[in-house]
Amino acid sequence: MKKTAALMAILALAACKKEETNTTVAASAPVAGATAPAGQDWTTTFASSPEGGFIMGNPNAPIKLVEYGSLTCPHCAEFSEKGTAPLKALVQQGKLSWEFRNYVRDAVDTTATLIARCNGPASYFGMLEAMYAAQASWFAKIQAVPQAQLESIQNLPPAQQFPKLAELTGLKDFAAQRGVGAAKADACLADQTQAQQLAKMVETANKMDGFVGTPTFLINGQIVPNSANWETLEPALKQAGA
Repeated sequence: MKKTAALMAILALAACKKEETNTTVAASAPVAGATAPAGQDWTTTFASSPEGGFIMGNPNAPIKLVEYGSLTCPHCAEFSEKGTAPLKALVQQGKLSWEFRNYVRDAVDTTATLIARCNGPASYFGMLEAMYAAQASWFAKIQAVPQAQLESIQNLPPAQQFPKLAELTGLKDFAAQRGVGAAKADACLADQTQAQQLAKMVETANKMDGFVGTPTFLINGQIVPNSANWETLEPALKQAGA
C-alpha cells in the first residue's frame, strides 16, 4: 500500500480525458496539397512554434493540426500507434501541418518529455513515436522500483529527480540508442528554461475553453470535440478538407 502511494505521488497520474464538449468543426471543401521544395519531403520538414510545440510539415499548409499530448497517457500512445502513419501521409501531401504541444502531467512525464525534446524538432517526432511504442516497458520499470527508493526520489528537488527517473525508467539508455548521449540528456534534464516552457504549455492548455485533457486536437485553432482516437479525428480532418 505504501509503495503504491509513493509511486502515485511521483506519477501524479490524472485521467487522460476530463470532460466532453459540444464544439463543432465547420465543413470545408477539399484543399489542394503542395509540392515540397526540390530535394525535400514535408515529413522531414520541422520547426518550432511560438507556443513551444514542434511542427512537422508545410509551414503554409491550409490545414493546421495541433495535438496536445502526454507521454504518460495511454490514450495518446494508442493514438500514436494508429494515427501517426495516416497523419504523415497527409503531411507529405503538403495540405496539413502537424504540431505537437506537450501537456506534462507528472514527474515521469516531464522526464520523458525533456529527453524527447533534447535534440530539437528534427528528431522529436521519431523519438515521440518510439517512446509511445515502448511506453508500457518503461512504465513497468518505474513500477518495479522498491518502495524506499520511490520515497527518496519523491523528496528530491526536480533537478535531481528527473535524472534519477531517467535512469530507473531506462529512458537514458533508450535515448542514447537514438542519438541523445548521456551528457546531452543530463543537460536537457537540468534545463530550467525548457521545464518552464513545458509548464507554460500546460498553463495555456488549461485556460482553453473546451480543453479536455490528453490527447486534445485543434484544427485551424478550433478544438475538435470527442477526438481522442484516430477513428474520431479522421472524419474531422476530412470535414476540414483533408
